[in-house]
Amino acid sequence: MSTPVTPDNPERDAIRKRIKARRDFWQMLVVFGVIAVGLILVWYFSGAGYFWPVWPLFGFAIAAIFSGLNAFGVLNRDVTESDIDAELQRRNNPPA
Repeated sequence: MSTPVTPDNPERDAIRKRIKARRDFWQMLVVFGVIAVGLILVWYFSGAGYFWPVWPLFGFAIAAIFSGLNAFGVLNRDVTESDIDAELQRRNNPPA
């Protein structure tokens, strides 16, 4: 059974940050799509030679990947009690 979320519960702030990160990620993807279409249109109407939009789009893609990993908890997961216990164990028993 999960802990109820109340105004005094510190989990509330963590949940709020996670929701905001996910919303920001989806908003960033929309902006990325609009910019991508704009760059491709500029390329197309300027002669459609060498496909130079690949370079800024590549940079945006890297940013989107890391933002998504962070938003969905892959890079920035919550610290658990077992994480704290493991760190204390490492500090108290250093390798020989």
